[in-house]
Amino acid sequence: MAQGARRTAAQVVGVVALAVAVTAFLSVAAVRHGFFDLKVYYGALTWWVHDGGEIYDFLKPGTQYGFTYPPFAALVMLPMAYLPWLAAITVSVTASVLTSAVLIFWLLDPVARRAGWTRWFALAVALCLAAAYEPMRETVNFGQVNTLLLFLVAVDLLRLLPGGSRWAGVGIGLATAIKLTPGIFIVYLLVTRRWRAAVTAMVTATVATLVAAALFPDASREFWTEALWNTGRVGELAFVSNQSLRGVVARLDPEQPSTLAWLVLVAATVALWAWRSRAAAAAGDEATGLALTGAVMCLVSPVTWVHHLVWLLPGLILLVDSGMAAPARSRRRRLLLVAATVGYAFLTSRIVWAWEKDFTGVDGFLGANTYVWISLALLAFLPIRRPAAPAGSVVEPAGVPQLDEPDRRAATGERHPVGRSLTVR
Repeated sequence: MAQGARRTAAQVVGVVALAVAVTAFLSVAAVRHGFFDLKVYYGALTWWVHDGGEIYDFLKPGTQYGFTYPPFAALVMLPMAYLPWLAAITVSVTASVLTSAVLIFWLLDPVARRAGWTRWFALAVALCLAAAYEPMRETVNFGQVNTLLLFLVAVDLLRLLPGGSRWAGVGIGLATAIKLTPGIFIVYLLVTRRWRAAVTAMVTATVATLVAAALFPDASREFWTEALWNTGRVGELAFVSNQSLRGVVARLDPEQPSTLAWLVLVAATVALWAWRSRAAAAAGDEATGLALTGAVMCLVSPVTWVHHLVWLLPGLILLVDSGMAAPARSRRRRLLLVAATVGYAFLTSRIVWAWEKDFTGVDGFLGANTYVWISLALLAFLPIRRPAAPAGSVVEPAGVPQLDEPDRRAATGERHPVGRSLTVR
């Protein structure tokens, strides 16, 4: 058997073995949520479309949970009301898996090519590991929309559509109209001075919201005047699944969590994010800008359930990228790859649930907030990468290709920034 065939056979065996191991792990560790959130969406839409009720008046029987997204999200999800339940599950799972696979391919493929890995093998291994990743499996098990929103934002920031600069901001605007929290990426565009893309995102979000208001005036009025401000609909702030700074503060004093302490922490975190985001933009490292903003969104949002932490996935992949870009056998390579492995292991382990019933004491403070510490570490220490200069070229002063500028690289045949060779600083 030729060496290439033997290598392929070994890789197939390795992927199958990893898939079996992940399946065994999920059979033991994965919690079955029965598509709880999808049932809320499905029930609310059915109540609204077929029973004549108001969508924001619906509560899933026996719970306090109702539809909490803006009316444009209801418009996007409206076809679900005309599907059988099993078809709705199929659409939800398929959409989550496909968007996750495409996103991972976008981020990992340049790493695989630079490292000399077989591309299909690298993607297959990454997808198996993603299936075990707690936020990803929770997103699928709840029937959540996190990966779809991450996909929309990544399309924008990584300029993955033909004529990407011309459409910059549209994906972020749509994601913001579906769920308000991705609006922080509009702030990212402003902080990094992408004025045209920021305006496009704001206009897109506004137009989408106005279209929904024109079609559903009563639902829009109820959302913007009542449902948006009813925080009781989203759950308990001190619950261990809330892996945000607000959750940390709430667990220190569940009865009277300090709003002032939370705001001080948010201000400091946002200042750090703005500084690092501008540095990433100045280096032309859009993928790191995406990762940093995803991390800060999880930190400053009042409620960040564990499944929302799919926004940390780009940061973990970029840690691997930076580690592989470091010199072989160097201390830096070992440190970065160990950091990526430890972060992934914790975010797969369900470790925070060990303190679900009692998060008091030093161990509770450290353990129950593990995912918050990982988000902070990524925000503070994720390496910023610079494009490597082609051999024989003259390195120009650092500058960032703006999202709202024409892509000048097209004329020179330079590859897309996601696929360019990068160095780490």
